[in-house]
Amino acid sequence: MKTYGLVVQYEGTEYAGFQVQSGQRTIQGELEEALGQLGPSQIRIVGAGRTDAGVHAEGQVVSFRDDRLTVPVERLPYALNSLLPPDIRVVKSWLAEPDFHARYSAVQKTYRYQIYQGEFPNVFYRRYAHWVMEPINWQAVKECAQLFVGKLDFAAFAASGGSTKTTVRTMFSVTVEEAPPLALIRFTADGFLYKMVRNLVGTLLDVGLGRLSPAEVQAIMHSRDRRLASATAPAHGLVLERVVY
Repeated sequence: MKTYGLVVQYEGTEYAGFQVQSGQRTIQGELEEALGQLGPSQIRIVGAGRTDAGVHAEGQVVSFRDDRLTVPVERLPYALNSLLPPDIRVVKSWLAEPDFHARYSAVQKTYRYQIYQGEFPNVFYRRYAHWVMEPINWQAVKECAQLFVGKLDFAAFAASGGSTKTTVRTMFSVTVEEAPPLALIRFTADGFLYKMVRNLVGTLLDVGLGRLSPAEVQAIMHSRDRRLASATAPAHGLVLERVVY
């Protein structure tokens, strides 16, 4: 049985997330339907990250096992892209080691959150960046972001509904890049909890807007109480940027 790996890009606006859901359009569903047209067997894929509805990806990785595909591995992106909707694209394919698993083999993931600053919303960024009209103190955001670096318990920033056994994660870096009119906040960790990045962004924005101090953020983290943290930032500003194995 061969193990395949794919790198996939998608705009998540029109989808109910990555994972298959009954009666809903999903990224996984579209990919499996396209793969099903290339061979006689039903193929089930797994993704490195189960992105939520409206979340995008530049470097999502999926894997699957199959021994009946007749399309050469190097031609898979071309074959799949001819069958997929235009907001999903396979940009790389390879034959992986037999034990490769897109989710469990990953050692590092990077998510990018995009914020648009301006007096009015920008029509060209409306699907890809969260609009914040008020001035943001980015220096305060940068300083507070370092509180999230290290092996830490992120329970206060995990939404209910996750199935993980532990809320401890190792955050390797949190960086803030100002590229007006956008600001990009990148989170690189060994893994993320359900809606963790969007909850962290909501809290960092409250710091930048003067609603929270770094000391209050640290107290929130130590509390392990999600109710004390800020509101979840909107999904459309989030991009799964890269997965490392």
